Amino acid sequence: MRFVSWNVNGLRACVKKGFEEYFREVDADIFCVQETKLQEGQIDLEFPGYHQYWNYAVKKGYSGTAVFTKEEPMEVRYGLGGENTQEEGRVLTLEFPGFYLVNVYTPNSQRDLARLPFRLEWEEAFRGHLAALDQMKPVIVCGDMNVAHREIDLKNARTNVGNSGFTDEERSKMTELLGAGFVDSFRHFYPEKTDVYSWWSYMNKVRERNIGWRIDYFLVSERLVPVLTGADIHCDVMGSDHCPVVLEATL
Repeated sequence: MRFVSWNVNGLRACVKKGFEEYFREVDADIFCVQETKLQEGQIDLEFPGYHQYWNYAVKKGYSGTAVFTKEEPMEVRYGLGGENTQEEGRVLTLEFPGFYLVNVYTPNSQRDLARLPFRLEWEEAFRGHLAALDQMKPVIVCGDMNVAHREIDLKNARTNVGNSGFTDEERSKMTELLGAGFVDSFRHFYPEKTDVYSWWSYMNKVRERNIGWRIDYFLVSERLVPVLTGADIHCDVMGSDHCPVVLEATL
């Protein structure tokens, strides 16, 4: 199976920049999208052979997640059950016979870290959600997790220490999640690979110079590691300030 995850930073805009062409070309079994930034009825995407599931944010033009899947899931859950997470449309959980698929758009702590306390509370709830699922079936979780976990996961680690997405607190939460029985699939295949990122600032020539961050992930339950066959980051795919990340497995 091929899984793809992409923060499109506004799906309507991304559609104008080649989203549908990439979608068809990559031929994913499950394609997850974050930051759709739209409400129901604002877009009409038809992909024959795929079922669609959307979690819209209440606030217009903000957040939102979607999943396109060839196999119809047994169950779909929206949010984490809490009012804030549901209103922001950040989580979709799909149950399949052999695993759970969780699509997530983790809250950003904001440039002045004003939302860091909320972010850390949210991280606790999210880890609890994954742990509960993992007790029943293996889990594949993907999305924009808004953190560069290790220094090799961003170009300029030294000058970004303490900034949103690279605070000790956010990195520790990722460490705790991995310690709870999950594996970073990209690092499983490429433990020390550098200069491969999934997000770049829109500032002039930043992406051209590859000054980026790896903040988009596929994490899997440890017991799924034997069935993983590949992980990739499609850095050359444009259309957003993020690029798609890919996981392949024999499921």
